[in-house]
Amino acid sequence: MTKTSWKLFKLSPVVFATTLFFANSALAGEVQPELNQEVTPVTQLSQNSSENSLGQVTSVSQFSDVQPTDWAFQALQSLVERYGCIAGYPNGTYRGNRAMTRYEFAAGLNACLERVNELIATATADLVTKEDLATLQRLQEEFSAELATLRGRVDALEARTARLEANQFSTTTKLVGEAIFNLGGAFGDSRAIPSGRTAARRDVDDNFTFSDRIRLNLNSSFTGKDRLQIRLQAGNVPNFATATGTNMARLSFDNNTNNNVQIDKINYAFNISDALRVKVDANNGEFWENINNFNPDFASSARGALSRYGRFSPIYRQGAGGAGITVNFQPKNSPVNASIGYLAGGSNNVASDPSDKRGLFNGNYAALGQLGFQFNKAFSFGLTYAHTYQNSSGGISLFGATGSGYANNPFNNAATTANHYGAQVNFQATPKIALGGWVGYTTAVSESGPRRDADIFYWMANVAFRDLGKEGSVLGVFFGQPPRVTRNDIATREDNGTSYHLEALYRYQLTDNISLTPGVLVIFNPEHNDSNDTIYVGTLRTTFTF
Repeated sequence: MTKTSWKLFKLSPVVFATTLFFANSALAGEVQPELNQEVTPVTQLSQNSSENSLGQVTSVSQFSDVQPTDWAFQALQSLVERYGCIAGYPNGTYRGNRAMTRYEFAAGLNACLERVNELIATATADLVTKEDLATLQRLQEEFSAELATLRGRVDALEARTARLEANQFSTTTKLVGEAIFNLGGAFGDSRAIPSGRTAARRDVDDNFTFSDRIRLNLNSSFTGKDRLQIRLQAGNVPNFATATGTNMARLSFDNNTNNNVQIDKINYAFNISDALRVKVDANNGEFWENINNFNPDFASSARGALSRYGRFSPIYRQGAGGAGITVNFQPKNSPVNASIGYLAGGSNNVASDPSDKRGLFNGNYAALGQLGFQFNKAFSFGLTYAHTYQNSSGGISLFGATGSGYANNPFNNAATTANHYGAQVNFQATPKIALGGWVGYTTAVSESGPRRDADIFYWMANVAFRDLGKEGSVLGVFFGQPPRVTRNDIATREDNGTSYHLEALYRYQLTDNISLTPGVLVIFNPEHNDSNDTIYVGTLRTTFTF
């Protein structure tokens, strides 16, 4: 720094402070906000402005939080007592470490400049000397090139900001997109048939397929803490149950609308308090999205497990596709949380139908409650209970098309009530290795025709090796037993064998927005029938997020 610059800073603190303000403001202006950053409503700005209104002070000693040992004490003292252009907060604080808004910067700078102009015009005392003015002029000449560059950068930033404001999608809504390209196929000797059946064997359709699934989420917020989600979806990913004879071979992201766009989800979530959050699903509600499913590495259909069963426990598929409400209670700094929810209608969306055995309370429904426990951010587990009712009008599928056909429809289309019990766990052995899994038990009762009972059991274990090969990449291995009827009063609809699910995948994070996931799914004794041939599913999933 030149002697001239040092003299100016020594003689004229207001110039020093103003220079710092301009520099900080220019640097802050270079940081562009993300396009999907939430926008603070105008009403909230007004409230904040009222709460933090500034008041003029005449002595630096009026600030309770400013000490003589502070590095900027002398500069602040001069600005307050020499120029009288610094304001404080009503509670007598200055808050020197607080971030400054552009409005506050403009107000403070304007007050200082007006005071300097006043002193120059009235030539009062020696507060502004000829030497100060001469030094300021020399400094301006010395840094004329830098000042011109700074003005150009500010002008460019203002132009870019104006262009963004003129072309922004919405002040309240963010567009979040996802696209999947998938190459896959199923392999094996013969299609699976249920236990006890003697139907003629058919070959597995083992052609390779190339398919896609597209999702566009319109996420809107009106208060900063709420969210209205409207999701559009289109795709042509095949259901491999048709090719293999079993739902155990289904992919996590199968969806076939013949690439016609559909409104797939509509829901609204908001906070009642810091600990209480409510979500209302108008259609296609899913408990796995609304509450903790304890499988963070593999729950996503686009970035997680490749199989339908590998994503999370089937207990979270109860009521899937319905309309209803979910309430989550998470006290601050508490290891315990609780969730309750009700979804009606199911995948056939009969909650909006006033016909008999349909509607919000007279058709298919699921009521769920869960207690969750989180310890040291490394170990978490949940205990979950769900009570469900399903009839043929709304469709019967106790486990959301995971497990055997008998497990999903144990009483051959008779109306069914069921009590579902589940325990889920996730343990981070190290920051790079996580172990997880679940176990579930269901008792089902027929509600039409003769009374009959059935018991169904399932389990799964998985391991995730995080950041393997590259940050963001994951190697996953799964092994378990899909839902199986262990006892049924209808003996011919009881699973006599045991299927095992083995899956391995590697999600390679190619870029921040593109991931490649090759993997293989092996089903031993599909449909819990020991006489069925092993079925294999291979796939290469490419996921784009934007």
